[in-house]
Amino acid sequence: MKIIQTISLCAAMTLSAGSVTAQTLDQQADSAYSADRFEEAAALYRQAMDEYGPSPELYYNLGNSYYRLGAPGKAIVAYERALRIDPTFSDARTNLEFVNSRLADRQGERGSFMSNAFDRLATTLTPNGWAWVAFAIFALCMVCVALYILTDTVIIRKAGFFGGILLLLTSAGAMLTALRARNISRADNMAVIIAPSTILSTSPREPKDRNEEAMLLHEGVKLQILDSISERSDTTGLKWFDVQIDNNHRAWIKSTDVEKI
Repeated sequence: MKIIQTISLCAAMTLSAGSVTAQTLDQQADSAYSADRFEEAAALYRQAMDEYGPSPELYYNLGNSYYRLGAPGKAIVAYERALRIDPTFSDARTNLEFVNSRLADRQGERGSFMSNAFDRLATTLTPNGWAWVAFAIFALCMVCVALYILTDTVIIRKAGFFGGILLLLTSAGAMLTALRARNISRADNMAVIIAPSTILSTSPREPKDRNEEAMLLHEGVKLQILDSISERSDTTGLKWFDVQIDNNHRAWIKSTDVEKI
């Protein structure tokens, strides 16, 4: 299977541009990954991103390292971040789907069918990619307008008129899709559980008894953060997130148990 190959092989993608030091960091990480020193490889990939900026390839390789370390939650975060930068990165999407298929918990649907379908469409291209699609369709619309104005043939004028209207609407739809793709890529309200398991609460505090326990979830579950509050009962100031798990479940979780995408 392709997913087994992509996770088991060494991280072959390197930075195509940058200083010699950046390339050395990346190569050192690749070498550590090849030698099964996955913790060292993850540290080097993080260091490369800290010093020279993130890239989808580095996040992809970091995700592979985390998966090998037995940290599927952090692997999912890394793959998700890679896809936010480059939604067309098929290897990252394949690995993300593979890791999700091996999680202990199976999530229900979150959002409506139409909104989820629109989001899936929006994430097939980058925001700039959708903007170029909108521009190309609008250019075709202008061609249809020219045909309508400059041509005397009735059939061609009708084709130019109705075709122009259709293309104008399609161009507007592509622009709306570009805006949605941008919002998804910049969203800071999605998180993944990185603790092996955690008990969610019905209120922003540690459950005092079974009645305050909302549910038990395991590593890798993706959550939508709706609100947050800091616990002032001690000096730690622990933050709690009000999260939506799916359309039927909502609860509070400690911020230390999740990592934002």
